[in-house]
This record gives sequence, structure tokens and C-alpha cells, in this order.
Amino acid sequence: MNKKSGLGEFLRMRRSQLQPADVGLRDFGERRRVSGLRRDELAQLAGVGLSYYTRLEQGLSLNASPEVLDALARALDLDEVERAHLHDLARASRRTDTRRRSAPERAGDTTQQLLAAFGDAPAIVLGRRSDVLAWNRTGHALFAGHLDPDIPNQPDQRPNTARLVFLDAHTRDLYREDWPKKARDVVGKLRLAAGQHPDDPRLAALIGELTMKSPEFASMWSEHRVRKWDLATYRMHHPLVGSMRLNLQTLNVPQEDGQRIVVVTAEAGTGSAAALSLLAQAGGTPSGVRSVRQAARTEATA
Repeated sequence: MNKKSGLGEFLRMRRSQLQPADVGLRDFGERRRVSGLRRDELAQLAGVGLSYYTRLEQGLSLNASPEVLDALARALDLDEVERAHLHDLARASRRTDTRRRSAPERAGDTTQQLLAAFGDAPAIVLGRRSDVLAWNRTGHALFAGHLDPDIPNQPDQRPNTARLVFLDAHTRDLYREDWPKKARDVVGKLRLAAGQHPDDPRLAALIGELTMKSPEFASMWSEHRVRKWDLATYRMHHPLVGSMRLNLQTLNVPQEDGQRIVVVTAEAGTGSAAALSLLAQAGGTPSGVRSVRQAARTEATA
């Protein structure tokens, strides 16, 4: 992640994604030589000088004030999450290079207690790079039953949700109907993390790996879209219990930078809730699912 070019790349990409009509500018039908807004148009909308704005895009000016950044955010029609990301990129561009290898993240004791308190509801703890730091039994069964349940305890082997979504066949099939939506949510969250933690070498290595190994990731990453979702609904197809429509809610972990717990629920009384309950009772194993189904059939005919 090049900190000095990050701000300019974001400005250029978002400028190219806006048309004059999107921001109230009249288009007189002239043949435009650039896609989206021109630099002079954006500078005019933001109320800044063209030469100054040009230096910002080129990474030659690193001292944009919060007021200028807010003016650019308004001109680009950024939402609150995107505006905060713009400020993160500007702060990153002013930092000296302090990149260092940080200690592995871990889920603290109180976080582990909270994870256990969710009972049979699938829940996982994610770090700032989207590494899986911990999961409960049903969380493992839902998201990664094909992996060793103890693998989050091995820092160098931990699964990463971004890597799973783009490079793991099991996970791609899990989200088969909503994979593009899930993939864009993952990329948007990584974009936010990259702006907030520009000196994190592990995060930079992850982004580089995904860019090299997944053309789909590289394409989405180049769009510079950021997303911060607290609630998302996905259609998921589990190999043991079939299709479900599930709600994923994110809870930030207090006093842990970037850590969050993702908890999964389904609407009560639906087939999705029944399937999720079956997965919890069965322990996420084929034999367990067969046993629970057999017991249900026996009870129904008794």
C-alpha cells in the first residue's frame, strides 16, 4: 500500500465515476476526453484551486486540511463512511514510514466469554485484517466445517475471510447465490482497513496476494469502493443443511482495535431457522445431521 499515492488514486477513481449530471453540471454535448468529471470541474465544485487539486491527485501535496477534504467529499458526493476513509488516506500520506511487524492478534478472555454466551447461534471473532481469531462450534460448522476447528489458535495458519471468499471453493459455493455481494462487502471492508492501518505489513501482504491470485479481487480493488456494514443478509447454501437466508450482524469488540464479532441469525419460524437449528444440533457433521433427522422422523411417527 503506497501511502502517498493512496489519496490521489482514490480521488482519481471517484472523480472518474461521476458524470456532470450527477453533480448538477450542465453537459452541452461536447465530446469529453475523460471519463467522469474533469479535474477543473471537481476543483470548481469543491472551491479549491485547480493547481492545488492537481498536486493532491499527483501525491505532491500532503497537507490538505480537514476543511478541504470535507469540501472534496461533498463535491464527490461521498457518504459518511467514504468521507472518513478520505480523511484516513490523507493522514496516512503525512506519516513517516513506521512499518513494523506487529504481534499476532488474539481474542481476549472477555471476548471468548462473550462468544460462548451466544450459545448455538453461529458467531466468529474477526481481527482488523479479517483473520478468524476465534469461533464457536456452530460458527465453525457454518463458515468453515471443512477446516480444522482449532486452526484459529495457530496465528500463522488462521483462516482469513477475504482469502476464503476469493480463493476457497467451499466458501464460494457457500455464498453461491450472493457471492458478488459478499465479495464486494469483503473488498470494501479491506479498503477501510487499509486506510486505517497503512503501516500494517501483514495487511499489505494479504492485499498483494489476493491481487495476484484473483482477477476478480484485483478488479474490485481497483474501484476504490469502501463499505462498513453492521448488518447484511445473504443467501447461503450449506452442504449439510441446504439453502438458508441468514442475517449477519457485526458487533465491535470494546478496547480492541479493529476486532469485531459476527453473529448469525435467521427469521424465526422459517426454513432457514430450522436449518440453522439442525446444524447446531448436529455439530456440523454429516453423521450428526443424519442422526438428528432420523430422530425427528422417529418422533414424528411414534
